[in-house]
This record gives sequence, structure tokens and C-alpha cells, in this order.
Amino acid sequence: MLAAHVSEGPLPGAVALVARGDRIELAEVGSADAAGTTPLTRDSIFRIASLTKPVVAAAVMTLVEDGRIALDDSVGRWLPELAAPMVVRTPAAPLDDVVPAVRAITVFDLLTFRSGHGFPSDFSLPAVAPLFSELKQGPPQPQHIAEPDAWMAALSRIPLLHQPGEAWLYNIGSDILGVLIARVTGRSLPEFLAERLFEPLGMVDTGFEVPAGNRDRVPPYYRTDETGGLELIDAPDGQWSTVPPFPSGAGGLVSTVADWHAFARMLLADGRADGRAGDRALLSPASVRQMTTDHLTRPQRDASTLFLEGQGWGFGGSVDVEKIDPWNVPGRYGWVGGTGTAAHITPSTGSVTILLTQLEAGPVPSPLLRDFWRHASR
Repeated sequence: MLAAHVSEGPLPGAVALVARGDRIELAEVGSADAAGTTPLTRDSIFRIASLTKPVVAAAVMTLVEDGRIALDDSVGRWLPELAAPMVVRTPAAPLDDVVPAVRAITVFDLLTFRSGHGFPSDFSLPAVAPLFSELKQGPPQPQHIAEPDAWMAALSRIPLLHQPGEAWLYNIGSDILGVLIARVTGRSLPEFLAERLFEPLGMVDTGFEVPAGNRDRVPPYYRTDETGGLELIDAPDGQWSTVPPFPSGAGGLVSTVADWHAFARMLLADGRADGRAGDRALLSPASVRQMTTDHLTRPQRDASTLFLEGQGWGFGGSVDVEKIDPWNVPGRYGWVGGTGTAAHITPSTGSVTILLTQLEAGPVPSPLLRDFWRHASR
């Protein structure tokens, strides 16, 4: 199936995994580069974009279990920039037509993407434009985003699009969570993720930069141009070759199929890790259930057609709430990345599906992704 898509072009290659328990199907197809000179391998390191979101959500839950924060805590304690937010009077109102927020933004609001900031289905709304221009939301560009304090200062000047808890809005909640983790712990987000998740799980190739000795394992990153050919977006020694000023909790990580599989296995094992640090609990079963349970109302799901396509949302990832298409399995949790990636778990079947490519994804699931899900659901 993967080979057919690669042969049709313009996709240079793909690495994919489907696992049910100890049964694993792994395929590496095509080349790392458009010229076809270097094959992709299971050790290839990909820019995983929004597959960062579930990882950051899990990190937040470790702090909840440590008693450092609570889900119903106001984030203003650590993020004073969000202590007294203003909200546009209506979603279509100009930026200076605002009212005070009726309540504080909580940790739970950020995890469920209902803080009031983020992308709706309509990008033309006045309160959406500053998310692109001031905060550099959108496709990952790690070296072009301001450091966290300056970024939060810019965020504080942008009114909320909805009252806290009212609507599901995409993306920015995970970036704010990354800053929250750093401020609660007094450590950088890369340091905290490495200590609490990557090292215990043996995720040796996951982080916000690729060391010089591993850059030969990083494929170039492309988008499709107007002629159907490939346009280079980022080279192996490009934006992920140094630690970024703003480690993005929404889309900044690089990883491999084996590393993300280790994270997925931990979720399927109710929070227990079987990595280099031995068998140990990183999360409680209750925390994993909260992450992988839909927290949205039906109107909130239905209003988010551009992103969710009828799915619900847990912490850091979508949750299938009903069987809409052949590949939808109720209870499936995970997400897709704009860099051409996808990863999900299905607790009811104990399955993991991971697809990693180096070709920028479109706004809706691609034919490749739909075919991959069909294959995985057989």
C-alpha cells in the first residue's frame, strides 16, 4: 500500500507501523530525499509536528500526579499574562470590542483546547490573524518564534475568541502548556520531557533538536508546489539542528517510529513504561483514561469540522466517539501532524498505528492517510 503511493508520487517515502500487542508490521518504503539517493529506514528521524501534543499532555499529567498543579487550577498563578483575559464580544467582533472573561482559564481548559485562544473553522475572524502574525502559529518554524516570556507577553495582548470552556479551538493550548510546564517546574520544557518521559521510555531520538551526529538520519522536509512537484521547506541541517528559542509544545518535536511506539505502549499499559529505566509507572491508569476520553460536548465537536471531522478531544489528541468512516474505531486516541505524520492507539484492541513521512500534509486527511487507516483497521 505504501509502495503504491510512493510510486505514484510526489511522496518520496514513508515509514509506518501497525501493532496489536506483540504482533508488529513495520514498513520502510522509498527515499529520504526527492532525488531518491538515500533510502528511508526505521531509524529515520522525522519532524513529527502535532504528534508533540499527546506527549506534552502526558507531561502535564505527571505534574498533576505530583501534586504540583491540579486540573481545576487557574493558570494565572503561573501565567500572569492570562490572569485577567479579555474576550471579543462576538467571534466576528474587531479586536477592540472586548468584554472581560467570565471566569479564569484552568489547566483543564488548556488540555481540552477550550481556553478561548486558538483556531476555529473560520480563519478570517479578526481575533485569529494575530495568532499567525504575532505568535507564529501554523506550520512549525522553531527558529522564528520568540522566547517564551516574549511570546506570552504577545499572547496577553490578543483577546480570546470565546469565553473559557465555551468552544474547542485548535493548537495554541499545547504551546501554552509547554510554557506552563517550564514555569511550574523551573526547568526548560526539553529538560523536563527528557527526564520524565524520554529517558524512562528509552526515546533516545526524540527532542527539539537533532544532534550533528544524527542529521544524516533526517530526511529533507517538502511541500507540494503548484506543478505537483516538491518544494524544499527544511534541510537536515535546518531549523531542527539547534535548540529553538521557543520549544513548541504544539509541534516542535522530532522522533522516530520506535520512539513514538514506546510512548504509545506506555499509554496502552495504563501508564507503565518498559523502557531503559525498567518497568515503572510514569502515569496512573486514571490519568491515561483522562487523556484518552472525549471531554467535548456534541455542539463543540460539530462546530470544529475543519479539524475534528466529528471526533471528540481528550488531552492532546482526538478521540473517536462513533464509527463515522471505515477507519474510525470508537475509543481510538491520537492525532495527525501537519508535516505528514499520524499516530493513534486503540485501547479496546491494544493496537498502535504510526505513519511518518517528510511531505507536508493538506488540511484534510490525505488519500495515503485514509488508505493507511483502512489497512490498519482490517
